[in-house]
Amino acid sequence: MRTSTEALVKALLKNPSAIKSRSQAQQLHAQVLKFQASSLSNLSLVLSLYSHINLLDDSLRLFNTLHFPPPLAWKSIIRCYTSHGLPHQSLASFIGMLASGLYPDHNVFPSVLKSCALLMDLRLGESVHGYILRVGLDFDLYTGNALMNMYSKLRFLQESGRQRLGTGEVFDEMTERTLTGRTSSALVGSVGSDTEAFHYDVSCGRREFETHIVETDCKHSKKFRDLEAWNLGPQIKDISHSKGRQSEDTVRKIFEMMPERDLVSWNTIIAGNARNGLYEETLTMVRGMGDANLKPDSFTLSSVLPLVAEYADISRGKEIHGWAVRQGFDADGYVASSLIDMYAKCTRVSDSCRVFSILTKRDGISWNSIIAGCVQNGLFDEGLRFFHQMLMAKIKPKSYSFSSIMPACAHLTTLHLGKQLHGYIIRNGFDDNIFIASSLIDMYAKCGNIRTARQIYDRMRLRDMVSWTAMIMGYAFHGHALDAIDLFEQMETEGIKPNYVAFMSVLTACSHAGLVDEAWKYFNSMTQDFGIVPGVEHYAAVSDLLGRAGRLEEAYDFICGMHMGPSGSIWSTLLSACRVHKNVDMAEKVANRIFEVDPENTGAYVLLANIYSGARRWKEAAKWRASLRRTGIRKTPACSWIEVKNKVHAFMAGDESHPCYEEVREAMEVLMELMKREGYEADTSEVHHDVEEEQKKYLLCRHSERLAIVFGIINTPAGTTIRVTKNLRVCTDCHTATKFISKIVGREIVVRDNSRFHHFKNGMCSCGDYW
Repeated sequence: MRTSTEALVKALLKNPSAIKSRSQAQQLHAQVLKFQASSLSNLSLVLSLYSHINLLDDSLRLFNTLHFPPPLAWKSIIRCYTSHGLPHQSLASFIGMLASGLYPDHNVFPSVLKSCALLMDLRLGESVHGYILRVGLDFDLYTGNALMNMYSKLRFLQESGRQRLGTGEVFDEMTERTLTGRTSSALVGSVGSDTEAFHYDVSCGRREFETHIVETDCKHSKKFRDLEAWNLGPQIKDISHSKGRQSEDTVRKIFEMMPERDLVSWNTIIAGNARNGLYEETLTMVRGMGDANLKPDSFTLSSVLPLVAEYADISRGKEIHGWAVRQGFDADGYVASSLIDMYAKCTRVSDSCRVFSILTKRDGISWNSIIAGCVQNGLFDEGLRFFHQMLMAKIKPKSYSFSSIMPACAHLTTLHLGKQLHGYIIRNGFDDNIFIASSLIDMYAKCGNIRTARQIYDRMRLRDMVSWTAMIMGYAFHGHALDAIDLFEQMETEGIKPNYVAFMSVLTACSHAGLVDEAWKYFNSMTQDFGIVPGVEHYAAVSDLLGRAGRLEEAYDFICGMHMGPSGSIWSTLLSACRVHKNVDMAEKVANRIFEVDPENTGAYVLLANIYSGARRWKEAAKWRASLRRTGIRKTPACSWIEVKNKVHAFMAGDESHPCYEEVREAMEVLMELMKREGYEADTSEVHHDVEEEQKKYLLCRHSERLAIVFGIINTPAGTTIRVTKNLRVCTDCHTATKFISKIVGREIVVRDNSRFHHFKNGMCSCGDYW
């Protein structure tokens, strides 16, 4: 019996892949000790087994019992630390291996290079690369793959703006440890069953680290005595990243020098090219893979598809999709998610939904892809429906799920749903996530609750450019221009350089408050001090501001002086200002400009007709309305909606189809009487039809925002804030009427139109009648 057990132990040691669990590995370890087969080689094999199935505690306990760990033991402990995301400890063990006089082979360097990538330390990686070159392992397939992967990842992380952790810091931490006993045991201390405590000491910074390796290496071969050759000599300089040299060139040179390449080699360089946006180079590499008799796998496809999506190359995307179907990769979660994202970015959401619908296994990534695809394409209701289905499927949302769904709540102004999501975020500990916090700021601001948006902003421990601009833009749309400007100035004071979007936000704030001088200051600063080329949004904000301020000629000249051709939308802002200031001559000149660049601009036809109506030039108004009908273009009907008891109610202008219309009409009549007593006089110039005066007053009462406001008043408790959203600009008469209503009913009424927010309270509006 004993003999057969010993034979089994020996067989398992020779074929450790048969061991799959911790209990099996521990049983084998016990048998090795029981039959006194605990030779250094056998214990190293057991340690390798522990490491292979990622048992760090067990690996460290066994390693501590080895007085003179052999190379296999060191390799195992280095690999185990790296796989657990502990690069400091992995590198310390690598130094310990060298210090003990052992020579690393090709099995060690992939883990060491991965640790360099985890530390985001390029110089350390270059140092290890130099050592690899000098020991002649640069032609090893797995080491070459690891080098390419390291350089590619470091390039990506550095360009993403992540803070580097220098090796000096790594080894400064190591100096605080106490060296006790033999060299090897100093590197790994006692580890309890519930801890991963690690005691080590390397009293050197990066240069001492490099020198230590050189001196250790010199004991093995005289040809490595030249310290300068070690310190990134000619070999490494020929192919490594240096100042002004692109990291993708390093990856490409390593790839070209490899005598043998496998699928991992090709995937690494393809993924690196894709991350750096090298479209043609990436596709060329994919073709080269085929020439090398290697087929792309799911990793290849999921690397290439995001780049295809970025370039919106739908024909190429379809080719890849067809190939994936033929090879059976379309069922792979990563490939399917990439396909969903690709189709969505090419505005083919129906194809995204089709790919998603045939997926048999849907994970969080695929759910998030379809949600984000819908929201990015303006299908907010669909995005919310998919989010609800994801919850029903028991898929727990990740942090990125909330960043995807929050814009849907913001655009639909569904505050109750936004609050529910906010509660879920807090309960699951995601509220510290900077991206989610920025999304919450944007959502609350767009849903009309600017105070809560500011509270979330103030609680943020870290802020990035997105969070700053979300808050500034929130203030801008709510008419709090001075708060927006203060925040913009504070951002500059704290050393954060404003970008394209930040200037757009502060210019919008100036536009909504009539701050002409301040707007010119920021517009000029953007170009002169920060070198930002103004875009359409910046020109639109300034021209809108000049138009609102009545400086129509100045606005016209400003638009004519744009460095790019003015669009119809920019001219439309000036045409709208002509309507406010009743300047028919300028309106005709601006309208001609609009029809030159955008002959199907519906809004321009409507605005011009309304301008003629306001001037009581009914024939010209009728001519332009007839022109609009002949084009077949339909005017966008006015619509307002309000959320009451977690349900959204929509009202069209003159709409009598709502079940509560009679109640609304009766309440409106009562309010009209009370408003007249307070001094309200209807501004019938806002009715652009040649009808009797009383009919005009009747039509004004049936404007969509007024119907929604009255519906909210009669269906919510006294004191409740009324929040209404309108798809078009609030007319002058409705603006005046809402001020009276807010005073009469003692409510705050928040109206969001297509330009900004209006907060009505006690007969006043936050816009100061400037909108």
